[in-house]
Amino acid sequence: MELGRLEYLQALVTEFQVTDSPEAKEQVLANLANFAYDPKNYEYLRQLQVLDLFLDMLTEDNESLVEFAMGGLCNLCLDKTNKEYILEANGVEPIINCLSSSNEETVMSAVTTLMYLTTPQSRQQTTALPVVECMLRFSLSASRRLSNLATVFLEDYCTPLQVEEAKNLSKHTAVGIPLPKD
Repeated sequence: MELGRLEYLQALVTEFQVTDSPEAKEQVLANLANFAYDPKNYEYLRQLQVLDLFLDMLTEDNESLVEFAMGGLCNLCLDKTNKEYILEANGVEPIINCLSSSNEETVMSAVTTLMYLTTPQSRQQTTALPVVECMLRFSLSASRRLSNLATVFLEDYCTPLQVEEAKNLSKHTAVGIPLPKD
């Protein structure tokens, strides 16, 4: 049975690579993101370089591909090996860029992923000033889910000094990452 799982995941990856249909790509990526939820699949997904596939998709113009890739990374980064891989592959920056998505699911996955990726070594990057500023704005969102998640991020991952610094900076600027549309 285990061999069947690897072969099935390989078939999905191959289908993603060879299809020209945007709908088929979305469907396959959604399936891969769902498989990323099960720790039994972590090793296979690493073997098939699905983490790289997800990271590559974060910069796509197709919002659905970005959403599914971000969701897949969110599922995978609970694993220590996957977390280290994402950090070493410079995955934090494209994840931070997903905070400016107009898709709330993408933003929710990006915030959650940043939480999971925060380590003593990565904290400087995952809680950089622009990220903290963004979380302050999200904490004021009309979306209850987003405002609650951003509040947890600010309280559990940021120092009071970081939050204060971001608040002071926000007072002096009008530009910023827009809130996602519902």
